[in-house]
Amino acid sequence: MSAESAVPEGYGVRAVRADEWRAVRELRLAALLDPVAHLAFLETYEEAVARPDAFWKERTEGAAEGVRERRQFVVEDGDGGWVGTVTVLVEEAGTRDFFGGIVERRQGHLVGVFLRDGHRGKGVGEAMFAAALEWARGVGVDRVRLFVNEGNGRAAAFYRRVGFVGSGVTVEGDEGLELEYVLQSS
Repeated sequence: MSAESAVPEGYGVRAVRADEWRAVRELRLAALLDPVAHLAFLETYEEAVARPDAFWKERTEGAAEGVRERRQFVVEDGDGGWVGTVTVLVEEAGTRDFFGGIVERRQGHLVGVFLRDGHRGKGVGEAMFAAALEWARGVGVDRVRLFVNEGNGRAAAFYRRVGFVGSGVTVEGDEGLELEYVLQSS
């Protein structure tokens, strides 16, 4: 699993802190307004904006630095603004995934991938994924997967560029087929 990617000048990548729920909420809402959000996320802007503060606090605390089951990473620009995010979930063998399938092996699952316009194509996404993959290796995961909608070519191209390959596994989603992409340790 290759995760080598330097953080571009003017950016930083780090895990969220438990008290940053307001910023987590704002970035998620921005992601859900992206033109391809209906292909990329399992919730709508309307659903997310209606959630109470307690939901966002719990969500952030559950993926903050120090938590071993999941970790949310953010990219900050030079002004400290959040411009991107990815969350790594550690899936244990025998548990059910988002689509109701049984997880066959312990693995990481990347979800909630988002990078604001204006920050794409600069190596920022690559650096964000490198941090997520490094953390996954650190908690003993040697296989990481993600799902991408068959209609989300922009995301699929990025995932292939950073080393993910199609596994051949597909699941039916609300907006068509979801394709599993995987990255194994080498």
